[in-house]
Amino acid sequence: MNYDAILLVSFGGPEGPADVMPFLENVTRGRGIPRERLLEVAEHYQHFGGVSPINAQCRELIAALRAELDEHGIDLPIYWGNRNWNPLLSDTLREMRDAGIKTALAYVTSAYSSWSGCRQYRENIEAARTELGDSAPQVDKIRVFYNHPDFVAASADCVHTALEQIPDNRRGSERVAFTAHSIPNSMADTCDYVKQLLETCRLVAESLGISEDRWDLVYQSRSGRPQDPWLEPDIVDHLKALATSSVADVVVAPVGFLSDHMEVLFDLDEEAALACQEMGLNMVRAGTVGSHPLFVRMLRKLVEERLSGAPRESIGRFGPNHDVCPIDCCPGPPRRPAGAGQQRPAQPGA
Repeated sequence: MNYDAILLVSFGGPEGPADVMPFLENVTRGRGIPRERLLEVAEHYQHFGGVSPINAQCRELIAALRAELDEHGIDLPIYWGNRNWNPLLSDTLREMRDAGIKTALAYVTSAYSSWSGCRQYRENIEAARTELGDSAPQVDKIRVFYNHPDFVAASADCVHTALEQIPDNRRGSERVAFTAHSIPNSMADTCDYVKQLLETCRLVAESLGISEDRWDLVYQSRSGRPQDPWLEPDIVDHLKALATSSVADVVVAPVGFLSDHMEVLFDLDEEAALACQEMGLNMVRAGTVGSHPLFVRMLRKLVEERLSGAPRESIGRFGPNHDVCPIDCCPGPPRRPAGAGQQRPAQPGA
């Protein structure tokens, strides 16, 4: 199919102290979350000067993708719209319409299938299109890419760099904890989120010669009510268990995230790192793929799949994911009464 543009769709984040509360209010609108909880989460952002790194990371990725597309003769403009902060998705679609864009291919900043990481973004796109009416550009989403060879290779390179920081005399005895955003069990039961994450972890570990008994998939950033079951184990609980089993070194690899945004920085570099320091466990945090050259190459290949029918690459036990999601895939969470909502904005892969 012919496309007129590429649209990067992301979560968004504040870019100064004055943005923090309006941003959080956008994230949690309609969920009945108490203001005191928002103020608590706001402190996480203020700890970093009120600036989330995610917008700067989006700009860096756009620049890298622009260069990659130019090198391969793909002359499509790249637009950028966020779910929760400027540039907002609705404003970007209006800009695209005014520029004469009729069809766009969207890259959403999530590698895995879930309501929060895929379907909700598709719903956001459709809501923004509805605001514009019949003049809105058509927007098709790039498939999830958890088992694309370039994504696996980029992720493995990040883990390899972290493994090299383990002291030589202890190399080979360390554990690897792959982390992803926790989601409610009820949501996980109706999508392929866990299956896809486990496959990415397995492929990355195999490529590095890490045996199955030396890696685990664990979760972080739980944000639901205490009485609701969410995916476990939590990263900090897992680290405590490692510390009591004579493990000296652990590499924490946030494979469920694509950039070092706020939840990676706070939940891993602050909370998890402090827990390890208190327990005497040496923690090395692997980077995320960000704008890794192999990751950027993968995005260009995914664009070429849709533009020219280039081969749909995948490795491992499952084939390439579908381009068009079934109407009933990744259903959203049930609505709760006001005041019974989440404690913190949840966003796998943002």
